Amino acid sequence: MKKSIKSALISVFHKENLDEIVRELIKNDVTLYSTGGTQAFLESLGAKVIAVESLTDYPSILGGRVKTLHPKVFGGILNRRDNSGDQQQIEEYQIPEIDLVIVDLYPFEATVASKSPEQDIIEKIDIGGISLIRAAAKNFKDVAIVASQSQYRTFLEMYLENNGATTIEQRRQLAAGAFAVSSHYDSAIFNYFNEKENLNEFRESTTVSRSLRYGENPHQEARFYGDFDAMFEQLHGKEVSYNNLLDIDAAVNLIDDFSETTFAILKHNNACGLASRNEKVQAWKDALAGDPVSAFGGIVVTNVEIDKAVAEEMNTLFMEVCIAPSYTNDALEILKSKKNRILLVRKSVELPKKTFRTALNGILYQDKDIKVETVNDLKTVTKKAPTEQEVVDLLFANKLVKHTKSNTIVLAKNGQLLASGTGQTSRIDALKQAVEKAKSFNFNLNGAVMASDAFFPFSDSVEIAKKAGITAVIQPGGSIKDQDSIDFCNENGMSMVFTGIRHFKH
Repeated sequence: MKKSIKSALISVFHKENLDEIVRELIKNDVTLYSTGGTQAFLESLGAKVIAVESLTDYPSILGGRVKTLHPKVFGGILNRRDNSGDQQQIEEYQIPEIDLVIVDLYPFEATVASKSPEQDIIEKIDIGGISLIRAAAKNFKDVAIVASQSQYRTFLEMYLENNGATTIEQRRQLAAGAFAVSSHYDSAIFNYFNEKENLNEFRESTTVSRSLRYGENPHQEARFYGDFDAMFEQLHGKEVSYNNLLDIDAAVNLIDDFSETTFAILKHNNACGLASRNEKVQAWKDALAGDPVSAFGGIVVTNVEIDKAVAEEMNTLFMEVCIAPSYTNDALEILKSKKNRILLVRKSVELPKKTFRTALNGILYQDKDIKVETVNDLKTVTKKAPTEQEVVDLLFANKLVKHTKSNTIVLAKNGQLLASGTGQTSRIDALKQAVEKAKSFNFNLNGAVMASDAFFPFSDSVEIAKKAGITAVIQPGGSIKDQDSIDFCNENGMSMVFTGIRHFKH
């Protein structure tokens, strides 16, 4: 059912791109109601505007906090055109019908993000706007609602398509968008207060999303909710997939723990190669050497600009995605030689400090594991203390173990990942996997260090490590049998440090 628009209430904070709609409304002799800055804007476009204050016989009061909250405004929006009782009342109280509401909301989230004083933030909690949105959306059978600047173009196309009218299907679509706007806005306000009040309730909302080809597997539908383009500029390659996004997330979290020139290669969210070096090409070569087999089809991430020299080395590897803070022009020319290779420039965006995931019929919500151990966190529990180089390698390995699927063991030496055992059901199996893998790529484990994401329940792990050539161990500690592992290390000239921090990753 089409409804012609004969009257409109317009009250917006963002006026950019509104002029096209206003000119069409003027052309169709639509009666316009407005107030304040929006009224002045409409009049600057040549519109004849009825001030809301003259409709309600009340001025804008309380510093602008009360402008449109009045029965003559909300009655005009909420009255049901096919309800005789409603029609009798609006005639009795001389309430004009309003067929279109264009309103947006004060920029609450932007004000919070700008670290403004709380009083400024509170003043950006919209009252009249949110009420107008909900009223118009509720009465979508008779009223069209445009609730944000992002909907201006959509509405204009509808309006022109129907020669100054809208269909019931279009109004319902606009109403759904309006409730999306209002619910997101309320979630943002709640989360602001909940940071301090901690009401133990969960709200998460995003207004940006993108469709994906499929989910983890081709038979699964999927979508990414978030502003990918705010965090990355894609310079080349195919569309980013669901699994790409998981790997990109793991890659970014991993590289952020390293300040030295570092290259990492990930596969299925785990690092299969990583090296920190003074020189880019060597860092790349040593990262690739960690597992050149698994590196095929992996995700590459670095914290330095990719130049021609390192790009020439990298180009020999088939990789799905490459992430860097920047690329030189000649490096891009080389890396773009593979048409599907995804090249991303990472932008400076603050990442969330909380994580959540679905579980059973609910949500698991936690602080993000952002702890990075330093020398001050290490407690030497053996008679022999680690050497200066071993301390460097222990902290290096501990960063890696934090970002590897549990149960995990990481073996490292001289700023290079030698091997890791990932996602095993027992710690001993993870260690055996790591040792076997390191040997398969001809790494000499003599003098290497071992990191564990959790404590050793028995001494068998350090016994195997000793036989492999490991000389120093880092682990959280906390087992009732810690002393067994300590005793073995003391008897066999190994050093061990405790961090007191477990890094499970599931």
